[in-house]
Amino acid sequence: MVGIGFDVLKTEISTIKPVQSVGRIIKVAQGVLVVSGLSKIAASGDLVEIGQGKAARLGEVLQLEKQTITILPDGGADGLSIGDPVAHVGNNEIAPHDTWIGRVIDPFGNAIDDRPIFRGSKYRPLRGTSVSPTERRGLGERLETGLAVFNTLLPIVRGQRVGLFAGSGVGKSTLLAKLATGLRADIVVIAMIGERSREVREFVERVLGPEGMKRAVIVAATSDQSPLVRRRCAWTAMAVAEHFRDKGHQVLFLADSITRFAEAHREVALAMGETGSLRGYPPSTGHLITSLCERAGPGVGESGDITAVFSVLVAGSDMEEPIADILRGVLDGHVVLDRKIAERGRFPSIDLLRSVSRALPVAASPSENEVLAKARKLMGTFDRSEMMIQAGLYSQGSDANIDAAIECWPKLDAFLAEAELHSIDASFERLRICVEIGET
Repeated sequence: MVGIGFDVLKTEISTIKPVQSVGRIIKVAQGVLVVSGLSKIAASGDLVEIGQGKAARLGEVLQLEKQTITILPDGGADGLSIGDPVAHVGNNEIAPHDTWIGRVIDPFGNAIDDRPIFRGSKYRPLRGTSVSPTERRGLGERLETGLAVFNTLLPIVRGQRVGLFAGSGVGKSTLLAKLATGLRADIVVIAMIGERSREVREFVERVLGPEGMKRAVIVAATSDQSPLVRRRCAWTAMAVAEHFRDKGHQVLFLADSITRFAEAHREVALAMGETGSLRGYPPSTGHLITSLCERAGPGVGESGDITAVFSVLVAGSDMEEPIADILRGVLDGHVVLDRKIAERGRFPSIDLLRSVSRALPVAASPSENEVLAKARKLMGTFDRSEMMIQAGLYSQGSDANIDAAIECWPKLDAFLAEAELHSIDASFERLRICVEIGET
């Protein structure tokens, strides 16, 4: 348990505002509010409080004009009237604290687990900047993941950023949960963006459990919350990850999902007047996603690293849809989950031939890379010949490569679903045995 110091008290006192600037609503139209009286005080992206008492709600400044500002309210404009007060809250910042470990918070840094929570002494902008590319370290050592396939064929190294591409119901959330509990890291920061509300508690109690929560911070925005809150969830979680990275910790950042992050931004951007040009997504979507991803990765100096896994919902396994295409170009690898594999009962349902880790070949030794190349070749051979084999059109002995692929495919396919309770070396030894079955 991290102690509560004097810095916490100072921070709490500093948030008390003896004087607050207040404007008035002068127009309500198309889900946004036009407010007078705050144009000389508010900045784009600032938070405001709309209304008073229990009916008060938050909003975000979208546009500025000489006499007025335009605000997108959290939860819509229902119930608001001309003349209602709008108070300026402040910059869009967050102040993470070490005591957030083991907690479930909302995107504003408030606890949603019915316990008190404290702010840190340093405020961080939600839309922070990435580390200087000339000062950032290279990718680090290979990490143990608790899964044989990620220990070998799809290695994850320290500071790597990986995309997890999957349709609904093929085991994406389950795989993320296994990485959250099995991948070696000091702190795990999890952004649950637009998740079903029941899944938050289930993830905390059943998936992570007390042991997993000892090193985790969960930032949650459920599917019923406004696009402002859902979009903010990813930024808040990344700011929390940067807090622990700057303290020298190795951080694992998991975002589920970037698709819902982009969908929330689409709603906000359309309210600002942007047009949907990328299959309905506004032009600013690309920069929004890449700027978030670039904040993860290796650190500088004495700081730690942020190893990140970003999940993407791909409808109908369409890897060319805008969000998937943007992410593939900026990340250090991608893992594709296939519905056909899930339907035959193999989990995680990874399509190895469509997945790649850009940490290779550097992350493995020459002998290990030789084993990996042989395994991929065997699985590729079987994949190309599977229809012919299943139709009974192939005769054993016609092709030595196909014979070897048929012999070792059941073992290799099972290997992709195996957990690893020992070490990376143990995973490679099992993979080597699978490959040798085909060679003999």
